[in-house]
Amino acid sequence: MKIKLACIALTMILLSSCAVKKNQKIEVVKLVETTKSWNGDKLPSYPEGEPKITVLKITIPPKTILHKHYHPVINSGILLKGKLKVVDIEGNVLHLKVGDVIVELVNKIHYGINEGNKPVEIVVFYAGTKDLPITVIEKS
Repeated sequence: MKIKLACIALTMILLSSCAVKKNQKIEVVKLVETTKSWNGDKLPSYPEGEPKITVLKITIPPKTILHKHYHPVINSGILLKGKLKVVDIEGNVLHLKVGDVIVELVNKIHYGINEGNKPVEIVVFYAGTKDLPITVIEKS
């Protein structure tokens, strides 16, 4: 608990020292704003229940095909390293490169492929509820 409090305090100090500097402009770049997932499907309403936010950094090894899966919650990610191919059950394909943002499919089976020779890193933000899983693996 003390370590957590120390980390929070250090973060607050660092953030406040950054904000105090004069003559520096804060830059805000909107990466995405949408009501649709990457394949054009309309995003569903948020689920009822106690809200839960989950943020994951996912590393996908080279030449890896992820399991077919779906997300019962709205989520979005940004690719930090590598290139990622995403395919939905209807055969729609999305190619992501570093810096690209994805608004994921909800309740639709899909999977990712790292076809490259280097690991892929992606940070994904999930907006769900306490009792709802963020990912469900499709059983073959």
